Amino acid sequence: MRTVRVATRTSQLAMTQTQWVVNELRSLRDDWTFELVPIRTKGDRILDVTLSKIGGKGLFVSEIEEALSIGQADLAVHSMKDVPYELGPGLVIAGIPVREDARDVMVSASGRGLSELPMGARVGTSSLRRLAQLRRMRPDLRIEPLRGNIDTRLRRAEQGDFDAVVLAAAGLHRMGWRRRIHEYLAVDVCVPAVGQGVLAVECREDDEAMVAVLNRWSHPPTSMAVAAERAFLRRLQGGCQVPIAGYATVTGEGTRQMIHLTGVVAHPDGSELLRLEADGVDPDALGTKLADDLLAQGADRWIQMALEEGRTDAP
Repeated sequence: MRTVRVATRTSQLAMTQTQWVVNELRSLRDDWTFELVPIRTKGDRILDVTLSKIGGKGLFVSEIEEALSIGQADLAVHSMKDVPYELGPGLVIAGIPVREDARDVMVSASGRGLSELPMGARVGTSSLRRLAQLRRMRPDLRIEPLRGNIDTRLRRAEQGDFDAVVLAAAGLHRMGWRRRIHEYLAVDVCVPAVGQGVLAVECREDDEAMVAVLNRWSHPPTSMAVAAERAFLRRLQGGCQVPIAGYATVTGEGTRQMIHLTGVVAHPDGSELLRLEADGVDPDALGTKLADDLLAQGADRWIQMALEEGRTDAP
């Protein structure tokens, strides 16, 4: 009998996601027991500053990876979009279950969707990626920072503090709150964040038994799509300070599998945006090539600008 300590953020959504993973793994290894290890990360502690202003990578991951590294935990459950393209030394993402809905959604007090919001409506989000793409569709909107857990952000919209807020569909689905969604934003309107809708289960790479169980449990098409997205992010050296979006889908089976990847890089204020799409069979090669194509078209200057602004504004 092995007791597996599972590190997780302390939010209601994080705990719900982690419990789901534990239930899945328990069905595979009934000789294992599981113990949750809640951890408050830097991103959870600092709520009065937008993520882009806090700066750095791994705002919701670093403390959890430290617990894995020093043996306080045996595995960790993350939202993949929070995981930097570089993991801590000796750690590996060994488990990737099937992807939830990757789209962004709009919740509003009036029940209106994006096209129906009044001129100058206040929309809450702390995501530069969402800000840039929404401004391309509705430059009249007043897009303002909004931090906090998912329940807090929903309440701010439903009590009228904002005309609408934009959130990830996956979190609302996992919490059983689909009825609170007023509009799903098509990926052509708002390309999702890299890894959005995907859970990442991380462990020490030398824990062979854990790696084997997680590998066997993983969903291969989701793993392939995420690999392409993260290769794209890695090549762009992206973090929360940069408006970057990347979304891949996988079609076909076996040797006929094909990956379709859409990538976006935007000016930090959303005034300009580059978007490209490509197909391929090798995730790393495809993600790297699409990033190189965007860099060749000038995306590098926006990335550098965003990083410099993040350093200047960091608290």
